[in-house]
Amino acid sequence: MTTHQTSQTMKPATAAKKLGVYLQATPAEFQEGVVTRAELTALQADPPAWLRDLRRDGPHPRPVVASKLGVSIAGLARGGVTEALTTEQIDALKQDDPEWLRKERSVHVDVRKEAARVKELHQDQQAKRQQQGR
Repeated sequence: MTTHQTSQTMKPATAAKKLGVYLQATPAEFQEGVVTRAELTALQADPPAWLRDLRRDGPHPRPVVASKLGVSIAGLARGGVTEALTTEQIDALKQDDPEWLRKERSVHVDVRKEAARVKELHQDQQAKRQQQGR
């Protein structure tokens, strides 16, 4: 008996998210089809020109914009940024350095410090429990 192995597929939105690109800016054939795991791996390993251009110039999805600005996605929303931005727009925002961006960067740094502190605390507690169990 032989088994027929089907390749896993994903929606274009999922593939775009994994590639870190804004779906609406991808070519129509990408948006309208399905992407197999093998195709995704191939796109990641050897990106075509359109993918390289999108990653370099945008428009970028909100998670990428937030990362490039050093803020959270919620911070973007609080700052009024709800749409995808190009690299040029992101650079201009960095150059302008508005008050909301400075504030959100500070908040983001504080949140990350607190998350690291809590993670360390949990690791310490787990290590103590493991030592007590010996």
